[in-house]
Amino acid sequence: MIDAKIPSGPIAEKWSTHKFESKLVNPANRRKFTVIVVGTGLAGSSASATLAEMGYKVKTFCFQDSPRRAHSIAAQGGINAAKNYRNDGDSVYRLFYDTIKGGDYRAREANVHRLAEVSVNIIDQCVAQGVPFAREYGGMLDNRSFGGAQVSRTFYARGQTGQQLLLGAYSALERQIGAGTIEMHPRTEMLDLVVVNGKARGIITRNLVTGKIERHVADAVLLATGGYGNAFFLSTNAKGCNVTASWRAHKKGAWMANPCFTQIHPTCIPVHGDIQSKLTLMSEGLRNDGRVWVPKAIGDKRKPNDIPESERDYYLERRYPSFGNLVPRDVASRAAKAVCDEGRGVGESGLAVYLDFADAIKRLGKEKIAEKYGNLFDMYRQIAGENPYEVPMRIFPAVHYTMGGLWVDYNLMSTVPGLFVLGEANFSDHGANRLGASALMQGLADGYFVIPYTLGGYIGGTVFDAVTTDHPAFAEAEANVRSMTDKLLSIKGKRTVDSFHKELGKILWNNCGMARNKQGLTESLQRIPELRAEFWENVIVTGSGDELNQTLEKAGRVADFLEFAEVMVNDALTREESCGGHFREEHQTEENEAKRDDENFSHVAMWEYNGPDKKETLHKEQLVFENVKLTQRSYK
Repeated sequence: MIDAKIPSGPIAEKWSTHKFESKLVNPANRRKFTVIVVGTGLAGSSASATLAEMGYKVKTFCFQDSPRRAHSIAAQGGINAAKNYRNDGDSVYRLFYDTIKGGDYRAREANVHRLAEVSVNIIDQCVAQGVPFAREYGGMLDNRSFGGAQVSRTFYARGQTGQQLLLGAYSALERQIGAGTIEMHPRTEMLDLVVVNGKARGIITRNLVTGKIERHVADAVLLATGGYGNAFFLSTNAKGCNVTASWRAHKKGAWMANPCFTQIHPTCIPVHGDIQSKLTLMSEGLRNDGRVWVPKAIGDKRKPNDIPESERDYYLERRYPSFGNLVPRDVASRAAKAVCDEGRGVGESGLAVYLDFADAIKRLGKEKIAEKYGNLFDMYRQIAGENPYEVPMRIFPAVHYTMGGLWVDYNLMSTVPGLFVLGEANFSDHGANRLGASALMQGLADGYFVIPYTLGGYIGGTVFDAVTTDHPAFAEAEANVRSMTDKLLSIKGKRTVDSFHKELGKILWNNCGMARNKQGLTESLQRIPELRAEFWENVIVTGSGDELNQTLEKAGRVADFLEFAEVMVNDALTREESCGGHFREEHQTEENEAKRDDENFSHVAMWEYNGPDKKETLHKEQLVFENVKLTQRSYK
């Protein structure tokens, strides 16, 4: 039986009750315990700073040259919170309901309600840190709308909200580094988890500058290492984002949950060529004032400003009159794909739609639009070479976020005792589709307001053996890391790491992307093992392991993607339904919307590693809905 440790009682009281009933560690005793935190995005930085402030000894790791270079800095549009500043009907329960519905009823109720509860505290925390949220004329914090909601609950700092929030958490992190309570390890990558007597007790790392392999021991390990979107090669993620930390932990006993739940973001600058290495996101916040459209006629190649209103199809407003351009991301993405498949896409490739601000500029004025979105407009102009104040932006869906991740219980602990997983690296809060502006909310909720209680509950209720880095488990894990490094360097094949990554990305995008079907998924399960075998026979990794070697870094990450991808595709093949971002073409309504099968698939799919080249075991956590009625999603 899968025990998610969900507290009993009414949903609005579960978290308060759980906090009271959890064991505590008194301030003097906290100094006796060491905690490792891997990752310095919003979840990792906030957790590190908070735990260090509480008195724990914290060792924090990131592979960037500075903690503030974590990918959270790239988030643009905003952060949700149920403050109801607009007095438009928002509440903790409405945020909870919108998140459950937006995730197509594939998230755990208790976790989502807790997220909605603590959201109101996040904003106060960030304001106290000096985060420069946008304000209305009277001085109150401003809000804007995001997809999947009919209220304005998104707090923002122009188009750089993630950067400002991360700088707040980073400042708190640096304060603790200065105080000597955090030992910071930049340019250091986690390459294995160390498990001693069934508990997570440390990690093996590689210094990315010197190549030195090191052992680090602790009483608990926190992974806050983000998602696996870069498995697709082209995504909105930073190039360094990877699945390695999560995957290596998976191979040590941490089950992977819902890996096929990946999010396609509808507002991305379209692909422009084969040499492209990543994609650029344009904030969902732009859909507040931008209108999405394509020509009504197939093959209409006129310039957008030459197409009269009567010959434009504002297809989101037409299909979803209640939500219009603010439908959830999975719905907007599929709708864009549909009109492009009809031959009504724009641009040279035909794989783009227009995001038009002409009406908003006419209504509000160019200065007001520049005030709200200026940096985003500048970024688009520099990349696309077009002025969005004068012509519509061209956008198309792209891989962005991953709802799947390592399974965690209500305490954010994985199936390995002592291994906690925070933020995007876990599966817990977003179901089959994440609503916009909820990623930053989850990261800071996990780090600032959840893990301090649940980690204390674990430490306070656990008897720890005396373990040092001399333990045989550390020696074995280090030997595995060195063996893999030596093997990668010894192959000396003819194909580059990137060539394998690109081929894997095309397989996943074509067969496990916006649309999936049994034939494509089955073919992928044949091709991915073949590609993986070729990688280990024919990849070329230059240089050595005793120096800065970015090719070696990429090779290890792509090797993990090649293993992880097979589990992701198998998960998509096994889930014989459509829900959220998982759209099986065999399972759709008459109106081409996702068609769930609640009788057979109202569960979390959990995958257990059984060894190299062995099939993983599927476990299921049944989802129970006591507060939200299961219905067919409708945004009409």
